[in-house]
Amino acid sequence: MARDRKTKSEKVILASDHAGFKLKEEIKKFLIKKRKKVLDLGTKNISSVDYPDYAHSVAKKVKINKNNRGILVCGSGMGMNITANRHKNIRAAQCYNVKSTKLSRLHNDANIITLGSRLLSKKNALNCVGIFLKTKFEGGRHLIRIKQIFNAKKGTINIQTLMDLTFAILSIS
Repeated sequence: MARDRKTKSEKVILASDHAGFKLKEEIKKFLIKKRKKVLDLGTKNISSVDYPDYAHSVAKKVKINKNNRGILVCGSGMGMNITANRHKNIRAAQCYNVKSTKLSRLHNDANIITLGSRLLSKKNALNCVGIFLKTKFEGGRHLIRIKQIFNAKKGTINIQTLMDLTFAILSIS
C-alpha cells in the first residue's frame, strides 16, 4: 500500500527566471511549510536567464507523473505560460487571482500554474498556489472539452471557432 501511495504522490515542481526568482523562493518556503514534496529546478539567483529553458524543464517533469503539479514564475507569467503549453498534455494556466486559479483546476485540469512576479503581490501569489494545489478537477463536460483540445489536428480549426474569429474581426473593423 505505501508503495502505491509513493508512486501516486504529488510532487510540486517549480522554476523561475531571474524576474521571478524572489517570488519563487517565497513559494518554495510556503510549500515546504505545508509539507509538500518540492523539486526546485532553478534559477538559483537574480542573474539574467532565458525563461524558456526553465518552462521546458518543468513541463517535462510534470508530464512524467499525472499527479505532479508545476509552478512557473517570471515577470508577467506569460512567457512561461506560452512555452509550457507547447508540450503535449500540459495545461498551463496563467493565474492572477483566486477565481482564475480555481477555475483553471475545476474546468481545465491545469497541471501548471504560471504567475507574474511583477503583477502579483506575494500574498495573492501564495493564495493562488494554495488554491491551485487543493482544487480538484470536476471532469464531466470539462473532460470532453480537454480531449477536444488535444485531439485537434494541426492546422485545422472547427467551424464555431472560425465563426467567432470572423465576428471578432468584423467587430473591430
